[in-house]
Formats: sequence, C-alpha cells, structure tokens
Amino acid sequence: MSPDVASNRPLLDKLGVKPGARIAIVHLDDPKFVSLLRGRTSDIVQGRPSSPCDLVFFGAEQPTDLERIRDLKAWIEPDGAIWVVRPKGGRALLRDTDVIDAGLAAGLVDNKIASFSETHGAMRLVFRLRDRPPKARARSASTARKRGLVR
Repeated sequence: MSPDVASNRPLLDKLGVKPGARIAIVHLDDPKFVSLLRGRTSDIVQGRPSSPCDLVFFGAEQPTDLERIRDLKAWIEPDGAIWVVRPKGGRALLRDTDVIDAGLAAGLVDNKIASFSETHGAMRLVFRLRDRPPKARARSASTARKRGLVR
C-alpha cells in the first residue's frame, strides 16, 4: 500500500486494541471512541487504573499537557503503550516532534502513528526493548520475528 493511501483497517485494529485489553483513558472526551472500545473490552477506566494496563489513550492539546507522560508511563505494562491523541493540522498547538521529545524525556520512544479521527492523530509511545524486563522483552522479540521485523 502506498504511504499516502489511508488504511481501511478498523481504528481499534490500527491502535492495537486486543479483545480483553486493559485500557485507561485520560483527558480524552470521545464517547464514540469509548463505545468502540466497549465492543472489544470491558476493562476500561477513566483516569488512573488500579493496576498496570495495556494501553493508555491520552488526549493532549498543548505542550504543557505532555508533562503528564512521565507519570502515565508508570500506568502501563512493560509491553504496553501510551497513545497520545492530539489535534491534526497546521494550527494545532502540538507537533509530532513535541510528542516525540516528551516521550524521550520520559524514557519512551515513538514507534507508530495513526489517524485517530478526521480532526485528531495519534502517536504510540512505548518502552525501548532494552528497558523492558526480560519476560516482556522476550515476548516482544518473538512478536517482531513473527512479523518479519527481525531475524
């Protein structure tokens, strides 16, 4: 597929939401998205989860919002992710580079972007493989091999 052709994959597939995934939603007021999530998992909390979760969906509008990433990092499993959902377009206060820099400052790296909606994009932040505990690192390496990303 050409890089400038929109994906026809369902949003939750693009975002890696697996059935039964543990999800936390922070500063993201999107009832339609929450409804989609509930079709795939019932383990969804608004705000801080009681135990580490698979995915955090974090709405950010301005650069100061990104300061929360360091705290949100403690909310995810070692092989989990934070999706930073931000407005699209040239008039948006946040740029991709702002999200990348904030992730790096928190010890996370970006490894995927997705169109979240007509008005918002999302960037996934994850732990570096070398920073994951051995069990999670082995699971991630196995997944990467299956996808043909490493040998």
